[in-house]
Amino acid sequence: MALVLFGCWAHFAKDSAEIRYLVLSSIVSSSVLEVKASLFAAGCFCELAEDFASVVLEMLVNLMASLETPPAVRLAGASVFTRMICLYSVSSRAYKAGVKLVSDSSDENFIIAMLVSLSKLVSKSTGLISEQVDLLLSCLSQENTLQLRVTALSCLHRIFVKEGCCSPVNMHVIKTLFGVLDESELPSVVQCGALQILHKILMYTLPNLPSFEMLEFAKHLIILENASQSPIMSKSLVALRVMTDVSTKLWARIEGESFAVCSSPLPSRVISLIMAKLSSLVKPLPDHCQTNSRTFQEVKSLLNLILQLVGEHPDLGVMVLDKVSSLIEYFANLNESSMAVRQIGSSEILGFEGEKFKVFRSKLLFIINRFLAACLQNLNKIGAITTNVFDKVKLLVEHLHHGRVFDSYTHTIYSLLLHYCLVGNSDIFCIAQPFKQELAILEHACKMLSERDNWLAYKAGTYAACQGAWITATFIFAHLMTRVQSDSCYCWFESLVQFSYSEAKVHLNVLAKQQSILVGSLDMNELLASLKDNLGEIGQDAARNISEPNYRDVLLGAYHNQCSSIETLGRVVLSRKAFCFQRWFFALRTRFLRAAWEMLEVLDASKEENFSNIIEVQKSVFACLKHLQQCTQLSFRLKRIAKELDLISSSFIGMDSESSKIVAAFAFNCSVLAFTAGFPLFFPNLPTYKNSRTCDHGESHQKYSHSMLVQDLLGRLLHIDHEISIDLCLLLDNGGHTKNGFHWQLKNHILKSGHEVRDILNVIKNAVSAMFHLQSETNRMQNEAIIFHVTKNGLELLSNTIKTCLQIPFHIPKYFFKTRPLFGSELFVFDTDARNQNEIIVLPGFHLSLNLCLQLRNASPEFSLQLTKLYCLLHCRVSFQRPSHSERNHEQMEWDCQPWESEDMVEMNEKLFHYVTECGMKRSYGKHFWDNDIKDEQIANGFVCFKPNAKGQGFSSCVLDVSRFPEGCYRVKWYSCCIDNQGSYWSLLPLNCGPVFTVQKSHVN
Repeated sequence: MALVLFGCWAHFAKDSAEIRYLVLSSIVSSSVLEVKASLFAAGCFCELAEDFASVVLEMLVNLMASLETPPAVRLAGASVFTRMICLYSVSSRAYKAGVKLVSDSSDENFIIAMLVSLSKLVSKSTGLISEQVDLLLSCLSQENTLQLRVTALSCLHRIFVKEGCCSPVNMHVIKTLFGVLDESELPSVVQCGALQILHKILMYTLPNLPSFEMLEFAKHLIILENASQSPIMSKSLVALRVMTDVSTKLWARIEGESFAVCSSPLPSRVISLIMAKLSSLVKPLPDHCQTNSRTFQEVKSLLNLILQLVGEHPDLGVMVLDKVSSLIEYFANLNESSMAVRQIGSSEILGFEGEKFKVFRSKLLFIINRFLAACLQNLNKIGAITTNVFDKVKLLVEHLHHGRVFDSYTHTIYSLLLHYCLVGNSDIFCIAQPFKQELAILEHACKMLSERDNWLAYKAGTYAACQGAWITATFIFAHLMTRVQSDSCYCWFESLVQFSYSEAKVHLNVLAKQQSILVGSLDMNELLASLKDNLGEIGQDAARNISEPNYRDVLLGAYHNQCSSIETLGRVVLSRKAFCFQRWFFALRTRFLRAAWEMLEVLDASKEENFSNIIEVQKSVFACLKHLQQCTQLSFRLKRIAKELDLISSSFIGMDSESSKIVAAFAFNCSVLAFTAGFPLFFPNLPTYKNSRTCDHGESHQKYSHSMLVQDLLGRLLHIDHEISIDLCLLLDNGGHTKNGFHWQLKNHILKSGHEVRDILNVIKNAVSAMFHLQSETNRMQNEAIIFHVTKNGLELLSNTIKTCLQIPFHIPKYFFKTRPLFGSELFVFDTDARNQNEIIVLPGFHLSLNLCLQLRNASPEFSLQLTKLYCLLHCRVSFQRPSHSERNHEQMEWDCQPWESEDMVEMNEKLFHYVTECGMKRSYGKHFWDNDIKDEQIANGFVCFKPNAKGQGFSSCVLDVSRFPEGCYRVKWYSCCIDNQGSYWSLLPLNCGPVFTVQKSHVN
């Protein structure tokens, strides 16, 4: 026991000469238990002490080479080789000694123990891997026992898969593993292990394999193909995964060097194999073991492989849709009698089997629907949704509609796939009869609602909203609103109806504007009649908007509807914090529509003015300047909306990636409109240039410049379009150099290309080009002519931009429908003066010293452990003065999280972000500073850094310079953020009020 304890205490016992002597002398003891204990202690010491390891190694080799050593001691000694890792020289000598012991031994148990120990050793000393791999391969020969071969494969698995070692291997290793796969008598578990090893090796070996060996490898692919069709699903899945990665990452080289592997290209061949396996998995009639979650998990795994292939080879999308269509056609052709064709005498059992198959089929079709949606989304990102793809999706949906056994929910969600293909694809839109598609969706939704399955109807409604099918979403939510019984649920559905309807109005008006020839068509009249019949007053209002389309009136009506949705959601008792995301998102969309409406007002007002000659221009200079100032103000507001959307993305931790992309795309749209509306800022030779740079914000004025617009757009174009970024940089005053910053990763703000982003990129290209052209033209003009020319051409550019931006489909994030406790932080503040236990008091002319505790709320334990730093900004100004302490006690102190109503939320979070960035780049270590706004109001800001513990708590102190604050009570506002171990920056919403302090001459008891 003492020896074992010494081994556990090796970090301080290794330097004791007495303990070392005791351990070494016990190795040669006659007691087996004592020797085993001493070997354990010696192994622990060897990890830390080089000199001790050298002595132990020599004794160990002699001990294990002796014929008198008991087998139990030899096995214990084998484990010591794993510990020889203090230096590479020691590891190398230990490895060579171990290999010699293996070659000299005939004891299989000892050889197995040594193979395991040496494999663990080389996984930590990568220079020895190639030698160990050769040793293990020699053990894989067929003349060895099954146990030894399984151990060798297990050791290879540890080296390449578990430890992830990336030592290069030759073709001999690959051929040997292929040989193992070709041995049918080996257990499937062993072959699965060989496949996993082969997978890891191929990923980093194949790109550098010589051409003549590449051809030899290609001949072995038939073995992988045979393994992929194994009846054992685990083996088949691994084989298909290997073939998928080979085809997606490495097939370009094989194809480029003209290697003939099979009659068809490898990616399409792999898809055929995957679909064949999928069909064999789901087509047989279900039994008791086939309807469990394992089957569906295997289906998802197979479909994910196809999704990976389509992502790398978009041209295969049509082939995939065709094969999935055939699978759906198979299920559609089944009738209830063929579902339970079994030799069972009881009709009750027959009914049970049929019902079980119905559940199985519904779950399967839902999984396939999600796969198809993801597949179309991948194709959409690269603009690969062609008329051919649309035709395949249409045929697939028609097959499903012909099946009488599918429920209305399935019909509805599959019909929405067609809507997704139409949205944003104008070429398909022109020929696809969009109103007919909307009618079909509404028809299935109506049947679904008649079945009274309200939960499925709600799921379909949320799915429709996420897809931007606002007519369907309004239709479903309006019916469900009449069925709920609680007031909270009624308010929730009423707000959804109001919001969805406002978006439907905009959508219908866009359809009418895009396809004016469709207005009055039979399909459209049927759609409007359906809305009137099923939605009452809402439907009649929609019909009026379409029959007399007026963009400005429609936007104003949509704005009022969304204002109502915010008020309705505010009536829900739980909405104070649980619905923070929803109310904030609604508020920003509402403000966007308001800004768009005001833009159209400016444009309409400018059209009423006639600028035909210079004399009339001189008379209308004031009107032009007014329009320019209005555009600048709208640009400022839109840029602020974009910044608030960024704040949403970084504040709601746990938001799914698709929801983050929708929020980021919305922010991108706002930023582009802000850039275009801010066109007056790009012309410093305008007479009123200085005045246009000042924008009203609440009770203050803020400086605004074209460089702010350009910098904002450049940040959003990251990883999207390098060419536009270069052009934008040329619009900067500093010679095309961007500001250094953004040290921390704002992962949720990064966009990827899609049809929405592509449309916006086209807008930016046109806007930047027009801006350059307009700048060059105005350089040769006089003041009055400049005003006229900039106003006329700038408003024309703005008109084209806003119309394009409004035509871009708007989707609601899936995260919107996930109500949960609000993640954020609470700040607890105490006066460092222990005498002030209930109040925070400071004498005039003195600094305020505070003790702080920042506590995360509603955070998962896993996330708390991932945090590396917490930061907080304390902000106070003289205008924050409040009533006296006695009066303050009578105020309503309950805090309501409404960041969308805060005037300085964006600015303060940006200030906090820049402080954190400077700290991360080691530019600033200050914790507080003095600042002044443009009105010379006294402001105190304090920055604090916390080291979080496992409970998500951080403790620190702070000093606020309030020495120039007059006597009175002041509320301190605060903002916080955190950095995780991946370097990602997250904002933390404040969940309680800031502290109140009093500046007074003496303490009042």
